[in-house]
Amino acid sequence: MMWTKYRLYYKDNFKLAYPVVISQLGHVLVAFSDTIIIGHTGDVPLAAVALGSSIFSVFMVIGIGMSYGLTPLIAQEHGRKNLAQCGFLLRHSLIINIVLGLLLSTAIITGSNYLHLLGQEEDVRVLARPFLQLLGVSYFPLMIFLTFKQFAEGLGFTRQAMNISIIGNVLNIVIGITLVYGLFGAPRLGVVGVGIGTLTDRVLMAAAMTWYVLSSPRFKAYLVHFRQRYLSLAAIKQILGIGTPVALQYIFEVSAFSSAIVMAGWIGAREQAAHQIAINLASITYMMASGISAAAGIKSGNHFGAQQWRELRSSAIASYHMVLVMMGAAALIFMVGCRLLPLMYISDPAVINIAADLLIIAAFFQLFDGTQVVGLGILRGLGDVRMPTVITLLAYWVLGLPVGYFLGIYLEFGVQGIWWGLLIGLLTASILLFFRFQHRTRAVLAKA
Repeated sequence: MMWTKYRLYYKDNFKLAYPVVISQLGHVLVAFSDTIIIGHTGDVPLAAVALGSSIFSVFMVIGIGMSYGLTPLIAQEHGRKNLAQCGFLLRHSLIINIVLGLLLSTAIITGSNYLHLLGQEEDVRVLARPFLQLLGVSYFPLMIFLTFKQFAEGLGFTRQAMNISIIGNVLNIVIGITLVYGLFGAPRLGVVGVGIGTLTDRVLMAAAMTWYVLSSPRFKAYLVHFRQRYLSLAAIKQILGIGTPVALQYIFEVSAFSSAIVMAGWIGAREQAAHQIAINLASITYMMASGISAAAGIKSGNHFGAQQWRELRSSAIASYHMVLVMMGAAALIFMVGCRLLPLMYISDPAVINIAADLLIIAAFFQLFDGTQVVGLGILRGLGDVRMPTVITLLAYWVLGLPVGYFLGIYLEFGVQGIWWGLLIGLLTASILLFFRFQHRTRAVLAKA
């Protein structure tokens, strides 16, 4: 009965979602490949990459969140058939993201000189600094890529970003392996090598996505007002009105997990390396769920713009079903492979044992992680971003992280205690966001 009721929505959502899932994976697969490439050189280089990646991830999700301010607006205007307005919004989003890219790239590079304030081991800090600086330089082209990616995806064109992400990740792996291990006569650069690979990858991805959108005939009707020279404060305010809360939502969640890696570093380099392995694997499934969330947001925005309230709710519920199936499978993989998966990263038995314990905890929170991110995506499509931002702040910084500190550091349960606190945060966010979704969609149905 349920399959019959939602079958068409499953099909439509999957068609839109799978390229977004693969494209979203591109962001985390950069850190995934960097971690695997460097992991077999030792736990200190792995901890350095973990530290640099975790700090950069906070800035990265600010950019992802801010760029996402464009997507529901594009989806809504597309639903209303206001094609020319889409290019007008793209122009203003690009300006916002260029300014943000310059500012945060500078902040990352400057901040790399102050890693000692985080209380990390000296040999880890020394290796992490140049790696973080290279990631900082890569931030600007990343923002260009995200701008044009979110524009295309808001219109339902999701495959090209997927293809560019796949090619970019292959390139990142090839350059990283070559420079880390000094293959084919290249210098042996270690941690710096993976940073150079990531920078090269993001520059080429930005160039390719920009060229695709500006040169493809399919976007011609949407770009009529893209090259207008005047700026609209109303358009900037409209984009920031969605982008800023979405960025905060990402910041509250990701910074909680990044703060957890700093706390893991207080315990030791092995615990920090194990945390990086487990969070790297969990972030892969999170970004897959985030792809379903992005597609759910696009569909919600389309239906919201066209005032198709019943279709909006049915499509959203279908997205919940899809993410539950996917994250349930991920939980099973984590439980069965908890001792095998860490072998991709490192051969140290002590690190593998700690990472295996963390993957068991990660298996428990997969369903909560998936449903909370899909809930956020649906609500963004409705333009509902303020209350979800309050929910994420409450879940991760009022509950999750303090409980993790209490269990892991104060009660000395170690990194496992930190992760149980994070699970509590995800559970809280999942429940509250689902209630918010029910409230908003039933409210619009009542008015229909």
